[in-house]
Amino acid sequence: MLAQPAAPMPFAGLPVPPELDQGFYAPPLASYADLAPGDVITSRPVTVANLSLIPVNVDAWQLSYRSTDTRGGPVAAVTTVLKPRGPGGDKLVSFQMAEDSTAQYCAPSYALQQGSIPALVTGSAVIPAEFLAVQAALAQGWTVSVPDYQGPNSAYAAGPLGARLTLDGVRAAERFDPLELPGDDTRVGLWGYSGGAIATGHAAELHPSYAPELNVVGVVEGGVPADLSALLNNANNAAPAGLVLGAVLGLGREYPDFQQFLDERMNPLGRALTTVKSPLCVAYHAALIPFANNKELLDVPGDPLDVPVVRSVIDRTRMGKSVPTAPMFVYQSNPDWIVPVGQVNTLVDTYCQDPSARVQYTRDHFSEHLTLEVTAAPTALLWMRDRLDGVPVEPGCRTTDVGSIALDQAAWPAFTDTVGEVVAGLFGRPLGAGR
Repeated sequence: MLAQPAAPMPFAGLPVPPELDQGFYAPPLASYADLAPGDVITSRPVTVANLSLIPVNVDAWQLSYRSTDTRGGPVAAVTTVLKPRGPGGDKLVSFQMAEDSTAQYCAPSYALQQGSIPALVTGSAVIPAEFLAVQAALAQGWTVSVPDYQGPNSAYAAGPLGARLTLDGVRAAERFDPLELPGDDTRVGLWGYSGGAIATGHAAELHPSYAPELNVVGVVEGGVPADLSALLNNANNAAPAGLVLGAVLGLGREYPDFQQFLDERMNPLGRALTTVKSPLCVAYHAALIPFANNKELLDVPGDPLDVPVVRSVIDRTRMGKSVPTAPMFVYQSNPDWIVPVGQVNTLVDTYCQDPSARVQYTRDHFSEHLTLEVTAAPTALLWMRDRLDGVPVEPGCRTTDVGSIALDQAAWPAFTDTVGEVVAGLFGRPLGAGR
């Protein structure tokens, strides 16, 4: 599949938010309904940039491709694929960013483009930060796919949907001729933190049944929201209340029965907050109504989590239903104030009941949710590099408790070199050219 001309811009030189670019983001169903999952519908070159301003010296495209929703129907999805300069690029990392938002303009495909509305304005604050990790992957000589895994309805926290869109984004990248990947022989890694770990974890579980031809050789996930009921209980009357309420709204976008429950049971305050929060990106979700009692926004007797339709959607989005066949590196802050450690412990224990599981689990006791993503990046990058290079993992499971994962000295030399590459990239050096 070759790149098509970029869509016309309403303002010279500026990318179009997805809400105003429905020809690309929401093509007619007839144009893709008969395609196979992962087939490219259309594509276009784009310029990616740090902070919407400083261009990154890589080749980049947006791919519109056919995927599948959680009811088995066809859905159009978008991923941004980036190819490093120089030799290599035959290994692929699918990096799921923590979008955690309920509007399409918050998606990575828009936020990563040069000339997009800056994250400080939109509130999509996580994407520019995580884009540095993407550039670190490019500096290793890896091709990267960054899917809009929340889909066309911005279904925040709908993990099974995110899994399908992630895996089909990998398929689309492998089938896109300009990337020159070796098809199903491509060594693939999956990587995501926090909200990105929702899609990553479900993709790891779904891979053997949904996309078994993909050669997934490693999965990195941290701050893992494995059981949304734990996050909902943890956030009630606590700092993450606004962020988690956004996830509740996102679930309604993919599960009609749950949306009907919300429509019928939200009280007037809940409806007002839903209206205000529906078009927001992650920073504004988090800033709006922290410490709220989310459960009191619903007119139901007792605990809303005990209502059958709520229990059902929680069960449908809970990880641990199957054991990933690819080796995994899972890392978690023990005092995490957004994603409780207990449900991650349970997930790892569930996986490790299977003797074929290969899980390296590290619990960090000094970091919290936000700092762990930064401090764990060197170790995560080095672990992924070993998997993509074919270094075998130890069989079985291993849990390690550390004061701070930042003290992992084995990871720092490789990461220091990578930082140098990324910094040079900020001044125009082609990323991956030195590999």
